[in-house]
Amino acid sequence: MRIAGVLLAAGQSSRITSGHHKLLAEFDGVPLVRRSAESMLRSGLSSVLVVTGHRSTEIERVIDDLPLSVVFNDRFSSGMGTSLGCGFRHQSLNGCAGALIMLADMPRITEQHIDQLIATFRALDGRQVVRGASKGKAGHPVVIPATLFERLKQLEGDEGAKVILQDAGVETRLVDLGHAALIDVDTPDAVRSAGGLLKN
Repeated sequence: MRIAGVLLAAGQSSRITSGHHKLLAEFDGVPLVRRSAESMLRSGLSSVLVVTGHRSTEIERVIDDLPLSVVFNDRFSSGMGTSLGCGFRHQSLNGCAGALIMLADMPRITEQHIDQLIATFRALDGRQVVRGASKGKAGHPVVIPATLFERLKQLEGDEGAKVILQDAGVETRLVDLGHAALIDVDTPDAVRSAGGLLKN
């Protein structure tokens, strides 16, 4: 059962001031977007696709030696829905039983967390949405069954996958990944609290 990975790295870092980009913040000397991509590549995912947008040249520069695919979302400023739609339309998802969606600004997510989600998805025969959580609170990453791909290809604007998942009536299984499932870095304080250093 092949499961593709889609890393969302197109956002504008609007809550990070002074011209910095959170995905270029360094954690243990590694830019965050590269750290996230490497965790996905070390996991059991069959492929990794990175969706870029804001400051795409810089983002792509720090991952250009990794064995992954990159697609540019030219409508990234319209919201996350456009990036999801862009990712789900990519050929790397063809023939996959599911796709793991990961936000690039979650520094505590490791390949072990990703493999937990993959194992649960496979145990459920790819029939349910599998979502990272902490103490019952839903977080990320999320594994989406192939039966929902066509609907997600149509996402627009800032619309997320939540409404589609609810309307489809597909069950969601939460997998406790600890606090890592809830930690993202949307502000300079959040970057520093998570152990990062804003560089660019």
